[in-house]
Amino acid sequence: MKDEHLLWRIATTFASLSLVSVGGLPAVLPEMHRQIVNVLGWMDDTTFTSLFAIAQAAPGPNMLVSSLIGWKVSGFAGMGIATAAVILPPAVLALVVGRILKDLGDAPWIGLAKEGLTPVAIGFFLAGGFVMSRAANHNWTAEAITAASALFVFLTDQNPFWALAGAAALRLALGG
Repeated sequence: MKDEHLLWRIATTFASLSLVSVGGLPAVLPEMHRQIVNVLGWMDDTTFTSLFAIAQAAPGPNMLVSSLIGWKVSGFAGMGIATAAVILPPAVLALVVGRILKDLGDAPWIGLAKEGLTPVAIGFFLAGGFVMSRAANHNWTAEAITAASALFVFLTDQNPFWALAGAAALRLALGG
């Protein structure tokens, strides 16, 4: 594929994902994974999962995964295009919608729409976690560690770091 076509595909892929990412880019992680790995074939599950893990471990916004994917697919130009495609469309949309909402004031349907988006965002995040666990887990021990970590996070008030640290220690103890 010619470089210009590849950069255009990176731009359209990430721009479309960013416009439906209610609650942030991790909310569309399942669709991002499907597009990047299954549809476009730009990388395999392991590479996608690794780039996501690096982006989550790095300080900064959650959208860093798109920059890393762009870089992996098409170098510095791909990184710049992917980053811009994730930032600009929702920024413009937020500006336009913000101005419209300011003009509408306190219309009752606005509050209902905001309340309705909360379960949608939660569902997106849960779906993202499910897709990432399926992409990262390749045996029963990894699946058990993921399930135990998820239960720990959902059932306790402890910092999720402890689930991560415990999972890493257990994985190392089991050989890897």
